[in-house]
Amino acid sequence: MSILVDRNTRVICQGITGAAGAFHTRACLEYGTQMVGGVVPNKGGTTDENGVPIFNTCAEAVKSTGATATMIFVPPAFAADAVLEAADAGIELIVCITEGIPVLDMVRTRRFLDGYRGVRLIGPNCPGIITPGACKIGIMPGYIHKPAEHSESRRAVGIISRSGTLTYEAVWQTANMGIGQTTCIGIGGDPIRGMSFTDCLVLFNADPETDGIMLIGEIGGTDEEEAARFIGNHVQKPVAAFIAGRTAPPGRRMGHAGAIISGGGGGAEGKINALREAGCHVADTPGELGTTMAQALGMQ
Repeated sequence: MSILVDRNTRVICQGITGAAGAFHTRACLEYGTQMVGGVVPNKGGTTDENGVPIFNTCAEAVKSTGATATMIFVPPAFAADAVLEAADAGIELIVCITEGIPVLDMVRTRRFLDGYRGVRLIGPNCPGIITPGACKIGIMPGYIHKPAEHSESRRAVGIISRSGTLTYEAVWQTANMGIGQTTCIGIGGDPIRGMSFTDCLVLFNADPETDGIMLIGEIGGTDEEEAARFIGNHVQKPVAAFIAGRTAPPGRRMGHAGAIISGGGGGAEGKINALREAGCHVADTPGELGTTMAQALGMQ
């Protein structure tokens, strides 16, 4: 099984004619994703280089294609409006890949999204989501992912990460350990974003085919501590975790806009301690992601 996306998910791309939108639409199509349309103002009635029909608005695309998900590759200045347009059109899953969106734009967007029931946002500044062998939305390298039925152990885990690169590393290592993945979600590294660790944990905890969960966090914010509290109180599955940024100096942003230690909070050690107290197996280095997950599953 999986969460959020599967073989039946019908996807559009906002910004499909841009270089990144066109490239990744083609990659998603090649993976097997049902890419049913694109949205670019004033280009409605045409097709992109992959033969995908283009519409002027999300509302037109949804009405014509029945799309329930979108991936957004529009410039930062217009990305927040693209998110809201998708929500207003009734799209249930919005995956915003764009990075560099002004924080104030996302503050306003999150406030408006609270008024749309049933709408979930992944990102921004994220690699997207993939259910191995079924559906890829975003920029994740599909070939490294392994469905549970193709794994040697017949075990599968859900992966949630703030870091795109470490998402791929976790997938690669677990796959090499004979562990498949049900769904992998890159929630993004910005301080204001859509789905949180806890939002994803709720779904993975309820998925009968997810045997364990891997959580990859980093310095900055309090998402990991909140996730640790939820894990300790509610999660019934083994959880492995890793926190990036242990050596980062306070007050300096490291890579992601949200990865900054300030005001005495957001440090790596506090997050690690909270996760360990919640019963998680915590990897000390990125090279131990796969072995730590295998230990949590009782495979080692």
